[in-house]
Amino acid sequence: MTETTQKSLRPSRESADSETTAQVAPVTTTKTGTSSARPSFGGARGASSSRGPARGGAGARKGGSPRGGRGGAGFERVKPEFDNKLIQIRRVTRVVAGGRRFAFSVALVAGNRKGSVGVGIGKAGDVQAATEKAIRDAKRHMIVVPLTKLGSIRHDVQAKESSAVVMIKPAAGRGLVAGAAARTVLEHAGVKDVTAKFLSR
Repeated sequence: MTETTQKSLRPSRESADSETTAQVAPVTTTKTGTSSARPSFGGARGASSSRGPARGGAGARKGGSPRGGRGGAGFERVKPEFDNKLIQIRRVTRVVAGGRRFAFSVALVAGNRKGSVGVGIGKAGDVQAATEKAIRDAKRHMIVVPLTKLGSIRHDVQAKESSAVVMIKPAAGRGLVAGAAARTVLEHAGVKDVTAKFLSR
């Protein structure tokens, strides 16, 4: 090949190299400052997405109705009309032909702390059933105690049962001074400022 032919081929190669260089995709720069040779197709993904804030954020729930659940204002438990408290619970045994039968006996006090009070006894094979029976029995034997404006009784009270004597006296400003089961009964009746005493052999 002659020198003239070689000189004529050089410009064509240089023009081909320049055309190849012109077809290279533009370089895009990311947030970290590094260059990427990938061409950009449309908008950048991420913060400018039309889907809104990322999942788990509180922004998507603004203005919406609060969800129900344990933390919200849901069901409120209704307060019972009468308060009750156990006085005694014991297990009783009954001997039959096949062996021994066990049951539970429950004694409790029920009252509304406004002058109504009752004592009930229930027996059943388990404690829960015996307690329910005792509550029903206490409601059947409910009595009304006349109280003064200060929550005390009007006069001295004395009662006798078998060999025991119970005395209750009004005592202004002393509060409820009583012990054993008498205190529980007087509390559920709403009695205040009284003194109770037991006498027995």
